[in-house]
Amino acid sequence: MRGRFAPGPTGYLHLGNVWTALLSWLQVRQQGGTWVLRLEDVDEQRSRAVFARSILRDITWLGLTWDEGPRIGGPYAPYIQQQRYGLYMRALQLLQRQGLLYPCYCNRARLQTLGAPHAGERHVYDGCCYKRFKKNMAPPGDKSPSRRVHVPPDTLVFADLQYGRQETALRRDGGDFVVRRADGLFTYALAAVVDDGAMAITHVVRGRDLLPVTAQQIWLLQVLGYDVPQYLHVPLLVDAGAHRLSKRQHGITVAALRDAGADPCQILSYLAWRGGLVREKRRYTLAELVQQSELSRLSGEDICVAAPEREICSLL
Repeated sequence: MRGRFAPGPTGYLHLGNVWTALLSWLQVRQQGGTWVLRLEDVDEQRSRAVFARSILRDITWLGLTWDEGPRIGGPYAPYIQQQRYGLYMRALQLLQRQGLLYPCYCNRARLQTLGAPHAGERHVYDGCCYKRFKKNMAPPGDKSPSRRVHVPPDTLVFADLQYGRQETALRRDGGDFVVRRADGLFTYALAAVVDDGAMAITHVVRGRDLLPVTAQQIWLLQVLGYDVPQYLHVPLLVDAGAHRLSKRQHGITVAALRDAGADPCQILSYLAWRGGLVREKRRYTLAELVQQSELSRLSGEDICVAAPEREICSLL
């Protein structure tokens, strides 16, 4: 088993990040596998070195030791996306040779007119520029294009370890997606797939908000010739108003919890208890969490963590 935690250094590590990291770490440790840490800094405009250093420091402080990754290396190094651009370019070249890559000149304003987004945010691309591409039409103006990959009208079925059977019509439910932005940066949709495939990741644990894009990622893995990992999508941590915990919120970062007096085992024990992995509300050691956590008890419902600082610091 090879699992991974792949945070983006666009903010400080928060409780929601730790939740998915803990689940992935427990899954791997219980099976005696290899846990990989990868920094997904492909978003150069938002990624910061200060956040990357903070993430590594916080994960180390929590005791979630990694077997491969930044600072220690490994057989699939480097483990920082900005150092892996050559791999992404080779993937684009492979897609190009298969006739799946084409330029897209659509701007944001046009994309916003394509109808109601899926899962609250996603729009299904209508193939406008693919039609232009097939007709060898001249570019509309001097705008630099992004690069999209053309998906087939197939239905892809896979089994998620938490949410069960998933069936996705690739073109209808997702459409052609961008793999390289107009400014030349590679997208998460490409980089994460290439990294999981090239690093031989066998198990991916991540938030349920990424479940809608999993089918297109599985398809891309297959097109690029990689093995497909098993996916475990997990419920999100939400506040009292049912809003997802995010980097934009204050008071839920690992640093803030540490400053409030919480220790690593209190934080991890709280998450394991709130997530239903352990039966008793108390402070567990890391060894106890590995031994006693039952991932099979995980619910599919989002988890409310109102006033976490007080509850975390009270665990004895």
